[in-house]
Amino acid sequence: MLSILVPIYNYNVYPLVLELHKQCNNCVIPFEILCQDDASKSSLNAFNEPVNSLSNCSFVSLKENLAHRENRNSLAEQAKFDYLLFIDGDSIIIHEHYIKKYIDNLQDFDIIYGGRLHPEKCPSDNQKLRWTYGRFIEDKSAVHRKEKPYQSLLFNNTVIKKDCFNKVKFDANRKKYGHDDTQLSYQLSLLKVKVNQIENPVEHGEIDTNLVYMNKTKESLENLISLYKEEKIAVEFVKLIQLYHFLKQTKCTFIISKIHSVFEKYQLRNLTGKNPNLFLYNWFRIGYLCSINDKN
Repeated sequence: MLSILVPIYNYNVYPLVLELHKQCNNCVIPFEILCQDDASKSSLNAFNEPVNSLSNCSFVSLKENLAHRENRNSLAEQAKFDYLLFIDGDSIIIHEHYIKKYIDNLQDFDIIYGGRLHPEKCPSDNQKLRWTYGRFIEDKSAVHRKEKPYQSLLFNNTVIKKDCFNKVKFDANRKKYGHDDTQLSYQLSLLKVKVNQIENPVEHGEIDTNLVYMNKTKESLENLISLYKEEKIAVEFVKLIQLYHFLKQTKCTFIISKIHSVFEKYQLRNLTGKNPNLFLYNWFRIGYLCSINDKN
């Protein structure tokens, strides 16, 4: 029936596994929960070891780092059931019938995405950018997500048929952070697999600090432009790439890049501060994309 795959890096996953284990038992289904720490060598793994005492559950700490994409692929290869539920270790289960809702919606679909929510209050000013972008841009209802079902897929809190996942997998050759969901979703769109968007969210637990998120933003944009140049995603699949492509076609990237170089430090001051502005964040992203093009 269901293999629950939990990639971890330096996180106490036991409370999450305990809740998932309870719900699977309540549903009386064949299941397994596989947790794999990607060689973090974290002291928190001492809290994860008790996962092995739960029925149908396992925790392994790898000796060598695989990186996030290959860690997910590795978990999928180990899975023995037909349906895979990918859920990140820092997720928080907020509904008592979370597993049941997925089980009730498995019929006639290859992929089911339940959505994600950020907490109502930001944990601290130092996490304001990631929280604001997540809560007001990424957190979408199922009705909204159904308008563009493939573009709305995130592979945290997603159930996918194992044979469907095996046709695509995460691109382990890419080493930079970001847009693995974008690439995989695009591949799945080409296969025309059946996607269902439902209301079954988890809460995003570990929210990046402003500076960490900005560094991740830069790296993810570098990965996105690489996917675009290698033609591994279509221009129309990502709005940001559509805009970048238009600027490139109209030979405006050089100008945008120069403007970005002048204002970058002022934008970063706002975006890593207590009141980050999402309008500036979007301007930073397109400016940074154009600057990558200018450097290359």
